[in-house]
Amino acid sequence: MRIAPEGWPFIAAFWILEFGFVFFGFTTAAIAWLPVAVWVVAFFRDPVRVGPRGDNLVIAPADGLVVSVRSIDEPDFHGGEVQRVSIFMNVFNVHVNRYPVNGTIAYRKYTPGAFVNAAAEKASIENEQSSVGIVAPRGKVLVRQIAGLVARRIITDHGEGTAVRQGERMGLIRFGSRVDVFLPKGATIRVAEGERTVAGVSIIAEWP
Repeated sequence: MRIAPEGWPFIAAFWILEFGFVFFGFTTAAIAWLPVAVWVVAFFRDPVRVGPRGDNLVIAPADGLVVSVRSIDEPDFHGGEVQRVSIFMNVFNVHVNRYPVNGTIAYRKYTPGAFVNAAAEKASIENEQSSVGIVAPRGKVLVRQIAGLVARRIITDHGEGTAVRQGERMGLIRFGSRVDVFLPKGATIRVAEGERTVAGVSIIAEWP
């Protein structure tokens, strides 16, 4: 199983503690801690994702549950009303995020903030977040990584001017979070609230 490199320090720390419990004979603690140590390995998994590709498609940037599909004003990159698809990742989802389109990064912004429940609507305004604006062949797409209730670090891999590929790794959020995708009104949304997405595989929208 491929592991995101950011995960190795956490995995090492959790398993050192597990082996310590075993070595010193703390059997009850070792049994109780083992599922946690296994979970941290699973959390940082980075599976290879193969799915549909094309400039007419917008692919899911995150694994998780679609919690909101709505029209909203986005003044910073689009400069007007857009469609927003919000995907909530729980602590059991893969947390490596992927670019939904081919294009060039034309906008980057990090915003410090709170750590309220990422599934809540106010998280898109109040929480720590990192926004990446991509100029794609069919239009502009903004992807926003939002920290969650227990998330304490957003990792975004690339800066302005970088050419990115659909399905390529964009970054990672730990531990429990949300990703919003902002699309022009002309794009046709292909997901609905309550559906689950797979990063790099699920189609969330199509360009005309």
